[in-house]
Amino acid sequence: MYEPTIITWILTIFGIITYGPLLYVQAVMIMKPNSERAKTLIIGKGEEWRDRSHFKSAYAFAIVDWFIYFPLFTIGIIGIALAGSWGYVLFGAAGTIALYINVFLWFFEKEYVYSAQGPLVYFTYWWGNFVYWGTAALVYSVIRLAGVHF
Repeated sequence: MYEPTIITWILTIFGIITYGPLLYVQAVMIMKPNSERAKTLIIGKGEEWRDRSHFKSAYAFAIVDWFIYFPLFTIGIIGIALAGSWGYVLFGAAGTIALYINVFLWFFEKEYVYSAQGPLVYFTYWWGNFVYWGTAALVYSVIRLAGVHF
């Protein structure tokens, strides 16, 4: 059995706080992709999509996060709460996905977001926390599955 620890719950809460607002924004993008509200939430009030690819990637990420990432993250948390090793496998998989896509976005979006938001916002909420959470969730899951108990 893999009983959850205080570190498990800290990582879970950090993940929910980090991804909660994003999932809301992406729900708006999925339901009304061409709305002014979706555009304002994703790129900022008064801003325009850089090009059609920017719009399409935001829409695609919203769909993928809602239909793959969010269920994986949620079911992983349920599995961890049930003290199953499979919960840590899914939690680690969610961490891997978060790390993969957000490291890409950290560099890809820097030209546009960093200058508009500044370093503190950019390296914390606007990509930073996603990378930090993904790394922590992946490493923690591997350590727990290796049999280390904190």
